[in-house]
Amino acid sequence: MITKAARAAAWLLVLGAVILTLGPQKVRPYTGINHDLEHGVAFALVGLAFGLGYPKKRWMLALLAIAAAGLMEILQQWIPGRHSYFRDFVINGLGACAGLAAAALLDLLRRR
Repeated sequence: MITKAARAAAWLLVLGAVILTLGPQKVRPYTGINHDLEHGVAFALVGLAFGLGYPKKRWMLALLAIAAAGLMEILQQWIPGRHSYFRDFVINGLGACAGLAAAALLDLLRRR
């Protein structure tokens, strides 16, 4: 049951990340949180959801998450009013991988 819910949440979170990353600046909510922390937490939630939803594919998901983070940063170069920074790519990729690692840890704790 948790797997199906996590899968649905994962795809909704990816959709949200894409919209917030590639959409106009005005669609981004202002949270008041540090920019780097905001990115890291957002992508960690995506990674956690995917890690719980697809537990046997975490290594592949880590590679895909890093590639997706890079692609979203590259695509921002062609969107007026948006910026693309290598630092954001690194933080997003690390956040997603941290979420995947957290999912693996939760699975390990659950099995014990």
